[in-house]
Amino acid sequence: MMVYRVSRWRNRIKANIPEAILTKAPSAELRPDQTDQDSLPPYDLLDQILELHIEQCQSAEDIIAGGYDEDTVRRVLRLVRMAEFKRKQAAPVLKVTSRAFGTGWRMPIVRQE
Repeated sequence: MMVYRVSRWRNRIKANIPEAILTKAPSAELRPDQTDQDSLPPYDLLDQILELHIEQCQSAEDIIAGGYDEDTVRRVLRLVRMAEFKRKQAAPVLKVTSRAFGTGWRMPIVRQE
């Protein structure tokens, strides 16, 4: 959702991003009429879970204790772990939050409690 907010902010300066891009449902388009939310939680919920885990370094247990559905949290964090290799293949990106989600971000091997 942050990408959409940044895109809309950028378009207020100069409209370079077509509105159709910002209103179309996100999709990897691996098959016709597929959208990301066919297989992912709604983006507002997904973003909350990812922010808690990535930005605030919360574990699955911490996020679940905060009132989020256990199955959803565990599934989202499993997808993050499984997609880790993709970030290493990605082009450099701008850092727009307090914690970089680029090549400097690594999943901890051990977490001391």
